[in-house]
Amino acid sequence: MRIRHTARWVIGALTAAALSVTALGGSAQGAAPKLSEATTVGVHNAYEKATYTYFANALDSGSSLLEIDIWTDSISKRWRVSHSNPLGNDNNCEKASTPGDLYSKDRNQDFGSCLDNIAAWQQLHPDHRPITFKIEMKNGYNNTGGLGPDELDALISAKLGSSVFKPSDLLGSTYSTLDAAAQADAWPSRDALAGKVMFEVIPGTFEKANPFDSYWTDREYADYLRNLYAAGTITKAQMFPAVLDAAAGDPRTRYSDTTIRPWFVVFDGDAATYVNNGYDTAWYDDRHYFLIMTGAAGVSPAISSTAPTEAEALARLSLLAADHASIITADWSALSPTVLGAVTTRG
Repeated sequence: MRIRHTARWVIGALTAAALSVTALGGSAQGAAPKLSEATTVGVHNAYEKATYTYFANALDSGSSLLEIDIWTDSISKRWRVSHSNPLGNDNNCEKASTPGDLYSKDRNQDFGSCLDNIAAWQQLHPDHRPITFKIEMKNGYNNTGGLGPDELDALISAKLGSSVFKPSDLLGSTYSTLDAAAQADAWPSRDALAGKVMFEVIPGTFEKANPFDSYWTDREYADYLRNLYAAGTITKAQMFPAVLDAAAGDPRTRYSDTTIRPWFVVFDGDAATYVNNGYDTAWYDDRHYFLIMTGAAGVSPAISSTAPTEAEALARLSLLAADHASIITADWSALSPTVLGAVTTRG
């Protein structure tokens, strides 16, 4: 197994420069392929001040995915943004809602301000690349306390409006589940998504470790999507739930409620687990599912998780594109838009 992956690394390194890799700047439009046909690069924990000084800097980076961690603060009824503090904010989002306020205001704001920063930045870059925001719900929702999927979606909608690519946009007027739409490859082109953002939501580390909580974010949001569709109000949904953690076969079989399985078309797991274990990742590509591979640097042979050379990072992108990733992520915030804005062909 090690020999096989070492050989693939050498091939990837030698061919990276020859592949069709396009560097996208902050306001550049994407390439012609559909979203399902491309592989791009994302940054882990982009909301932290040690990663970027301001969240607007993260948006400037060229990255196709930026992660934000949210705590449901049921005491103050707020959406907190922090890695480890459920009752406070510790992040690079500013109290800035206009372009002129960016890069200068007080940080450590709540999730609403992060959305304000995105909206202000979009005014400066109306044709920006498609950006996915990975939302980790650290301690899950509190629907009975007024901090459920509907309230968070309403906030996103109020702040970002029509710039959000939503589940209903994938469904259109043709499909009755996200699975049906994805398998028909109803994803729009990257060109059509210029100026658009997409939200992926995953269960959080605290939520998963809570022995009193078995109704995690993934299942809760999929339930919510199914019920919205049945009620004819699917346009309210702003996010795509992800099946978290790499697994062999169809990981949706973990959900005993078969009615929610067709509402998952986004999958998110460790790159090394997918690749080094030889999982059939072509299964995702064949069905046009959106596959996010995290910890891209850890695939054998490992490269720096923070500061690989540009050639190493682009070779890793090529390697994992061949393994059918839609987005690869790592702590590569120090790298240039040549890497973070790179787009190559999936598969």
